[in-house]
Amino acid sequence: MKKRSTLALTKFELSLWILSCSVMIVGYVVAPENGSLNFIASLIGVTALIFVAKGHAVGQLLTIVFAVLYGIISLELKYYGEMITYVCMSAPMALCALIAWIKHPYEDSSEVEISTISKKNGLLLLLSSAVVTFVFYFILKWLGTASLLVSTISVTTSYIASALTFLRSPYYALAYSANDIVLIILWIIASVGDPSYIVMAACFVMFLFNDLYGFFNWQRMKRNQTHAK
Repeated sequence: MKKRSTLALTKFELSLWILSCSVMIVGYVVAPENGSLNFIASLIGVTALIFVAKGHAVGQLLTIVFAVLYGIISLELKYYGEMITYVCMSAPMALCALIAWIKHPYEDSSEVEISTISKKNGLLLLLSSAVVTFVFYFILKWLGTASLLVSTISVTTSYIASALTFLRSPYYALAYSANDIVLIILWIIASVGDPSYIVMAACFVMFLFNDLYGFFNWQRMKRNQTHAK
């Protein structure tokens, strides 16, 4: 049987993607000094989120590319927490998620099979998150990371979101939404010294909308998969 593709966007998804890209384009026109790398990373990021929201593995592939680019951008601003998180954690975990999603398709479609987190995995996630937070706080402090507290929280939310994505849980989107809020605050702080960075804050506002849609869509996908059994 021919596999159904989830690459095609619905009218709402296409509208959300166009709106997100438009915000990035306007930001680039308004503040071109932020550089082409920021602009390219933003476009890749919102595109990745749309396909992750659809449960398609290509979203994870794009996430890896975005993580590397965002890590480079963060390094330039001495946001070491962001750099380490995305390059050393988010990118590798996105690769693991890519493999896991490919290995667990839903029936004859290219849509990932959504899973329920066991109590054991939930407990392990909480404990490991506490360890990651504790360890990274002192690493980032040693590195002289700007906005230490906010950067540490960003590491925690990113770790939880990445883990939930690997576990194929709809709650990955809520964790990423929390991370988006943290990053909006982080880039607003950066914009105090350089107003052009408000564009990056706007970027993560659009990421927030995309992640919230991801949670809604994964809940719908989960209901459809459950009812089909």
